[in-house]
Amino acid sequence: MTPTLVALLVLLLTGVARAATTTPVASSSAAAPATSTVLPALAADDRWAKEMLAFAAEDAAHPPPERPIVFTGSSSIRLWKDLGTDYPGLRVMNRGFGGSRVKDLVRHFDRVILQYRPRQVVIYSGTNDINGGVPVDEVVADVRQVVDRINRELPDTRVLFLSLALNPARWAKRDLMLEANAKVRAYLEQDQRNQFLDVNTVMLGADGLPKPDIFVADKLHMNRKGYELWAPLVRPWLAP
Repeated sequence: MTPTLVALLVLLLTGVARAATTTPVASSSAAAPATSTVLPALAADDRWAKEMLAFAAEDAAHPPPERPIVFTGSSSIRLWKDLGTDYPGLRVMNRGFGGSRVKDLVRHFDRVILQYRPRQVVIYSGTNDINGGVPVDEVVADVRQVVDRINRELPDTRVLFLSLALNPARWAKRDLMLEANAKVRAYLEQDQRNQFLDVNTVMLGADGLPKPDIFVADKLHMNRKGYELWAPLVRPWLAP
């Protein structure tokens, strides 16, 4: 074997060895999507652990659609049982958990919002906070924390915030609810990706009081007639 042939053989073997050591690294990197979300562990005493585990089980049984519209928040979202049939042709997901506050959305942001990489997030939350004595400015700050994170980590995602609803059960808190609505609206209007929708426009009668026939017996949660008012109101605001 001539010296020239030996030199060529050494160069060839060196290139193969170099490729063999670099290929697995590139392959491993490609196998991990940039959009994957590592979910934080659930604390044993987390009030919403059962609901979060139920969402995970549902996702395992029925893989979520790509870039869905995620509805999340408290019981008015959770109880929207006909969400899918109200919006045929739209990839909607219900990730509401009843009794929750805005801080719970902050805490479980990765589980109910981020991991789905949604095209839009529809939020109804804050009434439980106000009813529980949380100051209006703190509620607004919590809303900002959720929306700011969506805008930062999901820059192509739109946000639709449904106003705090006025209902007979919490009528005494209406001034605080209205104050929170005004402040949240003012904040959302600073970014065209974020929108505010006042659901009270269809929930109050001509006398300015809540329509009595759209609530179940507790005068807090809506019956199907109430959702039949919400559905067409929300529809034009949903991302196609």
